[in-house]
Amino acid sequence: MTDLPDHDLVLVVDFGAQYAQLIARRVREARVYSEIVPHTMPVEEMLARRPKAIILSGGPSSVYAEGAPSIDPSIFTSGTPVFGMCYGFQLMARGLGGEVSHTGAREYGRTPVAVSEPGTLLADIPAEHTVWMSHGDSVSAAPEGFTVLASTTVTPVAAFENVAAGLAGVQWHPEVMHTQHGQQVLEHFLHRIAGCRQTWTMVNIVEEQIERIREQIGTEGRAICGLSGGVDSAVAAAVVQRAIGDRLDCVFVDHGLLRKGEAEQVERDFVAATGVKLHVVECSERFLGALAGVTDPEEKRKVIGREFIRVFEAAEAEVLGAAAQEGEKVAFLVQGTLYPDVVESGGGAGTSNIKSHHNVGGLPEDLEFELVEPLRTLFKDEVRLVGEQLGLPAEIVHRQPFPGPGLGIRIIGEVTRDRLDILREADAIAREELTRAGLDRDIWQMPVVLLADVRSVGVQGDGRTYGHPVVLRPVTSEDAMTADWARLPYEVMERISTRITNEVAEINRVTVDVTSKPPGTIEWE
Repeated sequence: MTDLPDHDLVLVVDFGAQYAQLIARRVREARVYSEIVPHTMPVEEMLARRPKAIILSGGPSSVYAEGAPSIDPSIFTSGTPVFGMCYGFQLMARGLGGEVSHTGAREYGRTPVAVSEPGTLLADIPAEHTVWMSHGDSVSAAPEGFTVLASTTVTPVAAFENVAAGLAGVQWHPEVMHTQHGQQVLEHFLHRIAGCRQTWTMVNIVEEQIERIREQIGTEGRAICGLSGGVDSAVAAAVVQRAIGDRLDCVFVDHGLLRKGEAEQVERDFVAATGVKLHVVECSERFLGALAGVTDPEEKRKVIGREFIRVFEAAEAEVLGAAAQEGEKVAFLVQGTLYPDVVESGGGAGTSNIKSHHNVGGLPEDLEFELVEPLRTLFKDEVRLVGEQLGLPAEIVHRQPFPGPGLGIRIIGEVTRDRLDILREADAIAREELTRAGLDRDIWQMPVVLLADVRSVGVQGDGRTYGHPVVLRPVTSEDAMTADWARLPYEVMERISTRITNEVAEINRVTVDVTSKPPGTIEWE
């Protein structure tokens, strides 16, 4: 990752906790820029990045287990402030000569904690409050020079600090929602102990990204961006458009697999909000032709992906051809890569040049694009805030995540025009009712799945019907890795069901999927 010169940097060292990304987000919510690094990174490499503070995450291991991840104790005497959470707290205690005991007494989940000495870390926080614990070892004695701040019934040392040395830690997880006052504790460390400046705000982020893109693309360069109708590509395009104006061309492939009104929304609302130059390729016939007779989910994905690339390349060739006639070279490709994608692909050591093979329109075999990734340092919630900052319509900014293959993988069975129309109507009703109930921000997404190969008997009017069932799949999630089925109010489910069966003649049954992920995926195919 690139260092951002105008911000203090906090490194979150990941010890294999599921919480590292959450910690990094919480630090950013405290208006301080953060990045995640693996615990295998040598301490001198961490310090070479000149962080203002380092946070050691929790982790699944016991500090005593053979092969348990550790960290060079020199980190604690480097002069850089360090905050330990859970496993990180125990590493700090051990590394500085305190005692960690394998007591056998385990604390998992909500646990009451008693604050005996607030110090700086726990100042203005109630003496009794509830935190989220997850550990089997306990710190039984703090290192020399540390003040013990809190305890629980089984953990004598649940929080400590040595403000002069810039060191502090807690046995609990301040970053999770179930911990009361967790954000406050984190902010006390960041602002009062480590002295981090609070400069990470949306206004700054937008201005800096625009500046950086101008630098990268220069005064003559041109860029191209594929819009999907989703929030990431829309915000990425909006940032770049703000930076270079009409030297950005956006290509929108309307493959006929989008939800009702989405293509029009991109064409109308997005263009109105940004003034972007948009090339729409309407090719639903092509996609339906390629999908005819295909029922296997994997095969569907492959067909849709292959056709999409061909159409995008042809559109790209057209844009490039037009640019070439004007004597300009389109050398930049805009992508909506987010920070979690970067972390999951190995932390940003990626190459910034990709080769794109074109065999269309007589263009050179190998066109080299340089990637422009304006959202590469951002989490999803930050991307939405940037979109708001840039004045994008709420329908685009707060759009539910939507899979690349679109409704093609929400139809169980062959994808036909009729089936797409049926599903589009049912999905539009479900989305309308969610919005009307004010649940858009609570429900992370709610796929509607058409069981097109299933016919179920029903009664409508005086006759029997053989219509299709649909499945509502409402889920809540913070990160898409895990998800829980959302407990929709009965009256909302009732309204959705009544309207779908009344207004969509081919559907006579509405069901709800109540499976968590794992074991079930969010999409059915």
